Amino acid sequence: MHAAELFGGVLVVTGVAFLLLGTVGLLRFPDVYARLHALAKTDNAGLGLICFGLGLHSGSLLVLLKLLLVWILLLLASATGAGLIARAATARGIQPRGEE
Repeated sequence: MHAAELFGGVLVVTGVAFLLLGTVGLLRFPDVYARLHALAKTDNAGLGLICFGLGLHSGSLLVLLKLLLVWILLLLASATGAGLIARAATARGIQPRGEE
């Protein structure tokens, strides 16, 4: 096994751990804003690590670039979605916990 494949595997496992932590944050945090923050941060980091790890594991520069493009598109979609959800929650008068 090459060093790039091993490092890629470590990145994928680390990315999966980030995704699991984001799910825990979704279930445990008290309000919509904290949950959005947990999901946006951990999902973006987790998917970035997974895409980069899979790209390294593949050994192909073209595959790596395609996976990084997928990650960049998810970054844009995640930020847009989180912003829209937070705006809708604010419009409905939902306050962050502790500011009531």
